[in-house]
Amino acid sequence: MDGAIAGAVGSVALNVVTYLDMALRARPASNTPEESAQRLAEMLHVGLGPEDRAANRRSGLGPLLGYATGVLSGAALTLTGSRRLPGPVAAGLFGAVAMLASDGTLTALGVTDPRRWSRTDWLTDIVPHLAYGVAAVATLGQLSRGRHRR
Repeated sequence: MDGAIAGAVGSVALNVVTYLDMALRARPASNTPEESAQRLAEMLHVGLGPEDRAANRRSGLGPLLGYATGVLSGAALTLTGSRRLPGPVAAGLFGAVAMLASDGTLTALGVTDPRRWSRTDWLTDIVPHLAYGVAAVATLGQLSRGRHRR
C-alpha cells in the first residue's frame, strides 16, 4: 500500500512539473494520453461511443492511465525492496522505472517512437519522471518514519 501511495504522490509531482513546463515554455499538451486510450480501447474491442462522446472519454481515460501507471510503478518498486537503496539512487530508479513503464507502453501501442525523439523531447520526459522518483521516495520515507514513531 505504501508503494501505491508513493506512486500516486509521484504522479502528482510529475504532472505539476509537466504543467509548469507547459506554462513556462508555452508548449501545447501532449496528445499521447488520449491516443493511448484510443489504441487500448481498439485492442480491447471496447467502443467509446459516438465521436463527440468518445473524444471526451479519451480525454478522461488518458490521464487515468497515467495515474494507474504511476501507482502501479510505485507499488511494484516497493515490493522489490528498493526502499533500502540510498535516496538519490532510489529516486533515480523510481523515475526510470516509471518512465520505462510509460514510454514502453506508448511505444508498444505505436503511439510514439523514442528513437525519433529530439534532445528536447527526452528532457521533457526525463525531468518530470525524476520529479516522480524524488516525490515517491520522499513519500515512502515519510510513511516509514510515521510508522516507526508509533
